[in-house]
Amino acid sequence: MGGVKRSIIKMAAITGSMAPVLVLCLAMSLSGTWAVDKGNFKTCDQSAFCKRQRALKPGDSPYRALLETMELTNTRLTLQLINDNNKVRLLLELYRLQGNITRVKINELKPLKPRFEVPDVLIREPSTEPLSLLSQDENGVVLSLGAESQRVIISARPFRLDIMEGPEVLMSLNSRGLLAFEHLRMRKDTFSYKVTSTVASVWDNIKRLFSSQAEPEGEKKEEEEADPANQAEKEEEEKIDGMWEETFKSHSDSKPNGPSAISLDFSLPGVEHVYGIPEHADTLRLKTTDNGDPYRLYNLDVFQYELYNPMALYGAVPVMLAHQAQRTTGIFWLNAAETWVDISSNTAGKTVFGKMLDYVQGSSETPQTDVRWISESGIIDVFLMLGPTPKDVFSQYASLTGTQSFPPLSAVGYHQCRWNYNDQEDVASVDAGFDEHDIPYDYIWLDIEHTDGKRYFTWDPHKFATPKEMLQALDDKKRKMVAIVDPHIKVDSNYKIHNEIRNKGFYIKNKDGGDYEGWCWPGSAGYPDFTRPDMRDWWASMFAYDQYEGTMENLYTWNDMNEPSVFNGPEVTMHKDAVHGPWEHRDVHNLYGLYVQMATAEGQIQRSGGVERPFVLTRAFFAGSQRYGAVWTGDNAAEWDHLKMSIPMCLSLGLVGISFCGADVGGFFKSPSTELLVRWYQTGAYQPFFRAHAHLDTPRREPWLFGPENTALIREVVRQRYTLLPYWYQQFYHAYRTGDPIMRPLWVEYPQDPATFALDDEFLIGKDLLVHPVTEEGARGVTAYLPGKDQVWFDVHTFQKHNGAQSLYIPVTMSSIPVFQRGGSIIPRKIRVRRSSSCMMHDPYTLYVALNLQRTAEGELYIDDGHTFNYEKKEFIHRKLSFAKNVLSSVNLALDAEFSTGSWIERIVILGASKPSKVTLQTADGPESQLEFDFDASMSVLTLRKPGMNAGLDWNVMLQ
Repeated sequence: MGGVKRSIIKMAAITGSMAPVLVLCLAMSLSGTWAVDKGNFKTCDQSAFCKRQRALKPGDSPYRALLETMELTNTRLTLQLINDNNKVRLLLELYRLQGNITRVKINELKPLKPRFEVPDVLIREPSTEPLSLLSQDENGVVLSLGAESQRVIISARPFRLDIMEGPEVLMSLNSRGLLAFEHLRMRKDTFSYKVTSTVASVWDNIKRLFSSQAEPEGEKKEEEEADPANQAEKEEEEKIDGMWEETFKSHSDSKPNGPSAISLDFSLPGVEHVYGIPEHADTLRLKTTDNGDPYRLYNLDVFQYELYNPMALYGAVPVMLAHQAQRTTGIFWLNAAETWVDISSNTAGKTVFGKMLDYVQGSSETPQTDVRWISESGIIDVFLMLGPTPKDVFSQYASLTGTQSFPPLSAVGYHQCRWNYNDQEDVASVDAGFDEHDIPYDYIWLDIEHTDGKRYFTWDPHKFATPKEMLQALDDKKRKMVAIVDPHIKVDSNYKIHNEIRNKGFYIKNKDGGDYEGWCWPGSAGYPDFTRPDMRDWWASMFAYDQYEGTMENLYTWNDMNEPSVFNGPEVTMHKDAVHGPWEHRDVHNLYGLYVQMATAEGQIQRSGGVERPFVLTRAFFAGSQRYGAVWTGDNAAEWDHLKMSIPMCLSLGLVGISFCGADVGGFFKSPSTELLVRWYQTGAYQPFFRAHAHLDTPRREPWLFGPENTALIREVVRQRYTLLPYWYQQFYHAYRTGDPIMRPLWVEYPQDPATFALDDEFLIGKDLLVHPVTEEGARGVTAYLPGKDQVWFDVHTFQKHNGAQSLYIPVTMSSIPVFQRGGSIIPRKIRVRRSSSCMMHDPYTLYVALNLQRTAEGELYIDDGHTFNYEKKEFIHRKLSFAKNVLSSVNLALDAEFSTGSWIERIVILGASKPSKVTLQTADGPESQLEFDFDASMSVLTLRKPGMNAGLDWNVMLQ
């Protein structure tokens, strides 16, 4: 949930003299419309640092590398840069990291005070590899990056950095001269500045008097030019609006540290397609921003967001992928402040590398994408992930920030949510409705109304008087619950949580040193400082069963509003000059949601003594959030375009490590038509996080409320989800091990096929299932692109075989969701659908073997207990399934792992098969036996019935 609009409804109940006034003001400001009010959110022109930086146009950079300051050790290069306009020096650090990653850091050489560097996002300090100097002259240096004849070329005047492989330029930094680094300085109209500058001027004169003979001429000249008394352009600088304070609407930002923005440009020769930098409600392929605002990364609670727009949303992952047929690369800009990203396209023919590159581009113009990152504060800390394949980039990014957490199996099932289930009787009624209509589900969710007056970690004493009884009733059916715990804490001296946070000094402070307070669901609220490890530890301890009363093992958590949302704050968030210890909120803003989810997940782990896996959903996120749970796309609307947008939004998140993504099925705002609701279930069932959710003001929309025909359609697609849980679970395990996305664009698997590069209305789950949801109203058919020149694809519903490398028109009815299995794959399913995933734990498997043109296929089977961390102790089954030369076999992929299962193989379906004369089974501990089979000649489908072998053992099935 989110959005100021909802506060009008909910805050009407707030007591206190200010509440009616605030609610009235909010209502007036929103004009009663159900759409984003763009006036609540800044454009680049309204964000002073973005406007300043964007005013800089490409050209010669004022920065030059001082090659005489270069120091090269085995692990890093350091080099000073100087801005010839103001003589401020920067320190460049360059590292070659393991796995084909180059790290570039730029900071002030001698900052007035430390500048913020992002902690807790990298999983460890990255391992370095040796750098070696290949050549050096007065124009620059050439360094070897080791393998593949990769090298870094640092040009001195102006400063520029190029990464090359052989004759190819992979990436250039500051090639357009847009490096900018606003150094920290003292404000000139303050008393302390005047004293300091006077003392400094006297001291400089004394120093010059005694050291003029020994001082190098160049350095002397630079120091004279750097004297504040001699810098007219600095005086001009101070006149620019927004340097030392800034106003947006009625909010003032005091900017005590003054201007501190940073900017750097990157050129990508040969690249036309770039992706990533979520979260935006836009196409998968990022657009150029020349004629509008840059893409903005600044976590915000945006009421009913607009589509096809670069506006900031709830989360920010500053990672961009660039792809062309020969190579994939990535840029990870590690900065948690407000950030804007400009994208433009021109040609690489403009690039001149001079004698050091010994390379001539030639007359043909090559496509090129230029990207520029602008952040409000912090330092430049950028990781250049050099691929060369998409999966190499995923692995490189995972080596830095970690992989998707491995969720409990139940979390991969279906989730039923709305704002709000009214009371325990309502929960019991909805739960019974699923059984009555034979629709499986795993989790039912409670929104903010379940609490005692919006006090989190509590229950409404009247509506949820006996929460343990409610949870036990769900547990008896092997079902679970999620309750919301938001990070704004009601200011109430009778509320234990508030009192403890205040007494421990854990609240974020305002610029004057008092506890920061803003308005949110409870009315006046404090905001815990989650950047503090001791605060996170305390928060985690609050999930213990003896602290969070009424909870049991089957209660999990939803962190909403953690951008953080502040209804009466600038842009509906926290003031940038609020204080977290030594840092301003502007420095850490995009980290806040990550820290909230981190602490909550840790609390769930601790409450079980480290045994049980957590499940935490967050709305705000940053790089590294994948380590702590799931995200969703926020407060969408019941509109067809929002259904379509759920696909590129989740694809973009998967590309930057966050695989556990979904959208509110049916749309949060407004009421979907029956057709839209059914189509959304059909889409959501094939996305990683599968949850229906709805706004308080919408009519109820449990799956059985739209007539028996539509109930049957929804039942069928939810059951499809449950039959595929073994495959989904396997994909989550693979994502946890490798960093590969679960829901992925086609180009990830077909990187040399340009027809896939901009597709975002279809997607792959793993590499073996292709899904093209129906997202058009009244559709009678869809056209799906089936990739792979020598590939075949099988319709999973009809088993019809289709060739790859074609656009296929597929007629559809309301029951259709086009899904195809790749020829050459083996997918396990569980056909016996029960009320929840836990009830299916020991059920048998059916293997779907889809043969390719070479009549081979491969797949995997992964099994563990589904809920503990015991897989880390090698308690699991991981088997390779393969079909070749008419033999289907199962062999152990994890010889050092040990786990037993009661599940067996009850059926094998081979697509694209020929009819055998007989089929035999050979197990490791038994005699050869003959199997029954059916063969459908019209579809070339062979079905082997009741082979009966244990899913965890070695076996061979032979077709003769």
